[in-house]
Amino acid sequence: MAMIDNDWLGCLQNEFKKPYYKELYTFIRQEYNTRVIYPPADDIFNAFHLTPPGKVKVLILGQDPYHGAHQAHGLCFSVLPDQPEIPPSLQNIYKELRDDVGCYIPDNGYLKKWAEQGVLMLNTVLTVRAHQAGSHQGKGWEKFTDAIIQTVNEQDRPIVYLLWGRPAQSKIPMLTNPKHLILKAPHPSPLSAGRGFFGCRHFSQTNEFLESHGLSPIDWQIENL
Repeated sequence: MAMIDNDWLGCLQNEFKKPYYKELYTFIRQEYNTRVIYPPADDIFNAFHLTPPGKVKVLILGQDPYHGAHQAHGLCFSVLPDQPEIPPSLQNIYKELRDDVGCYIPDNGYLKKWAEQGVLMLNTVLTVRAHQAGSHQGKGWEKFTDAIIQTVNEQDRPIVYLLWGRPAQSKIPMLTNPKHLILKAPHPSPLSAGRGFFGCRHFSQTNEFLESHGLSPIDWQIENL
C-alpha cells in the first residue's frame, strides 16, 4: 500500500496504531498476496493523496470499489480512463449533471478532476476481491473511514456532503457541524435513481452553497479524452 504522505497522516496517526487497523493491514496484505484484489494496492489511498483534509469542499460517499478489472483506482464512482464502459451508476450521475448544470456526457468515467478541486471521493470500504462485491466489508475499513468522516466533520468551514442511498445516509449522526450542508438522495444505481436521484439537483445546490460562502464552485464537467 502506498502510504498517505500529506496532512491526512497527522489526522490518522492514532488510527494506524489501533489494534483493528493492525488486523486490517495484516488481512489486506494476505489478500493481495493470494487473490486478485481491487484497486491496485498503490491506489488504495488515492482519494487522500488527491484531496488533503484542508482542501475538502465536498464529500461524496460510496460503498466498496468496483470489482471488475481495470475499473477501481481509489475514488468512489470513478473508473480508470482506459475503461471502455462507464458503470451504470456513473452514467446516471452524468445524466443528472447534464439536467442540473448543463454538463455534456463525456466518453469516460475518470473523475480525478473532481478530487483535485476538493471533492473527497470516499468509499466506506477501500478494497474488494475480484468479482465479489462486498467481500471486504466488516474487516475494519469502516472504522478507518469513519475516522476520515469524523476528521471532515471537525473542519471549521463550509463543506457539503452528498449522501446517496441508505448506507451513505447512515453516517448522518456523525455529521454534527452546523457549518456543513448535508444533501440526501436515493443512490444513482439504475435500481433506485428513478426514486429521487434524478432531479435532486445536488450539483447546483453544492455550488450555490459554496459560492454563498465565498468559495469557488466545483467545475463538474469531465472532459472527453
